[in-house]
Amino acid sequence: MESVVKDVSLAPGGHAKIEWVKNFMPVMSAIDAEFSKSKPFAGKKLAIVLHLEAKTAYMAEVFMHAGAEVAIAGSNPLSTQDDVAAALSEDGVTVFATHACTTEEYDAYLNKLADFEPDILIDDGGDFVNLLHTTRRDALQKIIGGSEETTTGVMRNRTLEKRGELAFPMIAANDAYCKFLFDNRYGTGQSTWDGIMRTTNLVVAGKTVVIAGYGWCGKGGAMRARGLGANVVVTEVDPIKAIEAVFDGFRVMPMTEAAKIGDIFLTLTGDKDVITGEHYPLMKNGAMLANAGHFDVEVNIPQLEKISVSRKKVRNNVEEFLQKDGRKIYLLAEGRLVNLASGDGHPAEIMDLSFAVQFFSVSHILHNHQKLENKVYLMPEEINAKIAEIKLDSIGVKIDTLTDEQREYLGI
Repeated sequence: MESVVKDVSLAPGGHAKIEWVKNFMPVMSAIDAEFSKSKPFAGKKLAIVLHLEAKTAYMAEVFMHAGAEVAIAGSNPLSTQDDVAAALSEDGVTVFATHACTTEEYDAYLNKLADFEPDILIDDGGDFVNLLHTTRRDALQKIIGGSEETTTGVMRNRTLEKRGELAFPMIAANDAYCKFLFDNRYGTGQSTWDGIMRTTNLVVAGKTVVIAGYGWCGKGGAMRARGLGANVVVTEVDPIKAIEAVFDGFRVMPMTEAAKIGDIFLTLTGDKDVITGEHYPLMKNGAMLANAGHFDVEVNIPQLEKISVSRKKVRNNVEEFLQKDGRKIYLLAEGRLVNLASGDGHPAEIMDLSFAVQFFSVSHILHNHQKLENKVYLMPEEINAKIAEIKLDSIGVKIDTLTDEQREYLGI
C-alpha cells in the first residue's frame, strides 16, 4: 500500500525531529537494541492510530526493527506533523496522515488502515476499534488483539466488553502504572501549559485557572498551573476526587460558580458538555477555553457559536467569540487537544515510558492471545517493574533490594 502524506519533500525536517527525541528515550532505545535482533513480530502486521509526531514515529520504527510490518494513521487531525509523517514513510512505515485533514479524510485514513489487514493494533481514543466493530467488521478476522493508549479509548473498549461485543482482547495500556502516573500527570501537566503559553503568549501567574476534572490528567494540569503562579480552582463530579483536590490545597466548586471567576478554563474529563451555554454568559471578558481531553466535545462549541455575534481567528490556534454585550471569549485549538494541536505533545522522557508500555502490551498480546478472552486487560505488573528498572538505570538511579528474610516476611 502507498502512503498518503502531505509532502514527501518535508522528510528531512521530520528525520531531524525523530533523531532528537531518540536521545531522550533510553527505554525505547534499550528495547530497540534487544528486539531488533530477535524480531518477535516477524510476519505480523501492526496498525497504529496515534498522534503522529516524533516520539510516535520512533516507536513505530522500533516495532518495524522488531520485525513488524507497520502502518500508521493520526488519531487527531491537528496533531499530525507533516514532516514527521513524510520521514516515517521514507523509513518504510506506511503512513495515512495529513495535518488539518477533514473529517472525511480522517475517516478515509482509518479505512485504509483497515484495508492493511492488521494482525495487531494500537489505538488512541478508540476510533479505530469502533470502526472495526461497525462499518469494517470485514477486517476483524485476522486481528488477535491490541492495546489502547488513552482514558477515553479504554472507557469505550470497556463499554464494548460490557455489552459482550468486544471482538478481540485489548490491553488498557493507559491504566498501567508506568503510563498514567507519569504520562497523564507529568506529561499532560507540562505539555498542556506548553501549548497554552505558546499559543497565547500571555502570563499564567496571577490568573485564576479552572481545572475541570481531577483525574490524573487534571492533577497534572492543576499542579503545573499552581507552579506557574496561578490561583487554581477545580470542578468535579466525583466526591472522592473533589475531596482529594481540597486536601491538595485547591478550591473546589461547581462550574456555574467557577465560570464567574475563571481566566483560563482547562477541561480534562473525557466527557462531553463540561462547559456549555449555561456557563458562557457568566464568564468574564477575555476568558480563555482550552481542552486536553481526547475529543473536542468537552467545550460545547456549537452552543458558544449560537450565542455569539461573530467568530473569527485572531491568532494561530486562537478564535474569538464576540458576545452581544461586548465580552470576548477565546477558544484555543478548536477545542481539540491543546497540548498537541498547539504544541509538540508530551516530553520525550515521558513518552519513553508510555511507549515502552505499548511495546510490552502488544508483545503480551502476541505471545498470549490464544489464552486471552475478548476482554480489556491490565498489563502484567512485572512488566511495569521491568520498564521502571530500565528507566532508573538509564538515569543512573539505584534503589534498595529486599533481603530473603524481608521477602519471606512480606509473603513474596
